[in-house]
Amino acid sequence: MANKLELTFRLDLQLTEVMRLRVQSLQQRGQRRQDGERLLQPNEAVYRLDFSKQALRFSHWTVRLAQTGCLTIVATSQLWTPDLTNLMTRQLLEPAGVFWRAPRDTSETQIKCYEADAHEFGERIAELAKVRKVMYFLFAFTEGCSPETVDCSITFTVDR
Repeated sequence: MANKLELTFRLDLQLTEVMRLRVQSLQQRGQRRQDGERLLQPNEAVYRLDFSKQALRFSHWTVRLAQTGCLTIVATSQLWTPDLTNLMTRQLLEPAGVFWRAPRDTSETQIKCYEADAHEFGERIAELAKVRKVMYFLFAFTEGCSPETVDCSITFTVDR
């Protein structure tokens, strides 16, 4: 029997606030972002995954949206050190995970996603987990989705 590990994405309030302060500081000073810098948008927040194990294989996503909306998850590469450097667009991984609930969907309707992209995204996270203890993600909430209405985790099979 395979050993499963489910990791829940956790909101990093402190890091989200630091990134919002960067945007606010640039606006107050009338300055522009650095060339290639990725600024946090008002509908975005920083989440993190803490890996207790490194040898993982992607299994599946569990995304719950309490209401209509769209959640886009973008991972940052291992090069970003959020306490020391600004986030640069070249440090964002492709593809993104896009999950949504349409207005006509009932609460029993399965959350929709671009399955091939979501699967590849999960596999890339598993690959990065081999060399990382923590990974950061940008969650973008649109079309009525918000942090309060989202519950998201990723499940891996632990390699022995």
